[in-house]
Amino acid sequence: MRMDGDTVHIQEIETVADRKGKLMRVEFEQRRRNGELQRREREVYDNGDSAVILPHDPHRDTVLLARQLRLPIFLRDGTERTLEACAGKLDGDLAEPRIMKEVEEELGYRITEVHRLFELYVSPATIMERIAFFTCEYSPADKVSEGGGLKEEGEDIEVVEVTLKQAATMVVTGEIVDAKTVILIRHLSDRTRTSERDGSVEDPR
Repeated sequence: MRMDGDTVHIQEIETVADRKGKLMRVEFEQRRRNGELQRREREVYDNGDSAVILPHDPHRDTVLLARQLRLPIFLRDGTERTLEACAGKLDGDLAEPRIMKEVEEELGYRITEVHRLFELYVSPATIMERIAFFTCEYSPADKVSEGGGLKEEGEDIEVVEVTLKQAATMVVTGEIVDAKTVILIRHLSDRTRTSERDGSVEDPR
């Protein structure tokens, strides 16, 4: 198999593992900026694209987070339950309806409108996953269940509601270490401060 770009030429792709995601060993040639051709090898993990959202109640200035087991973090430092924004794999679905479904399953709130912010690669050196980032507004009236996720998927999620200021403090103290969540908290905090300074009504987009 050979794929060509302007400076990158894929020589071989070998599937090392293929279960929930695909781990590939990729051999390629890259033409460096000085014109030299260098042969390289990397491992790349394709675990599918996903979406993440931070629901915000602008009247109470609160946000909804999910606390759950993240096995890689537990294996690394022993933390058994990680606090993060609601997220899920797209599995071929469009990002907007998928993330609204995740909010209802995981957080127990039914929302009808989300605001897409941007798409990012969080770990582009090895992971192909592209993540769509969202915010939305919610209120206590939108709550339809206790949430918690799907047992058949191994989810056991605690819904946590804190103020946006508290969430920002949790980033500083290290209680929130998930990169997706940090990005959303920083973004929403910046937008809120800008709206307050300008005296305008907050637009989460």
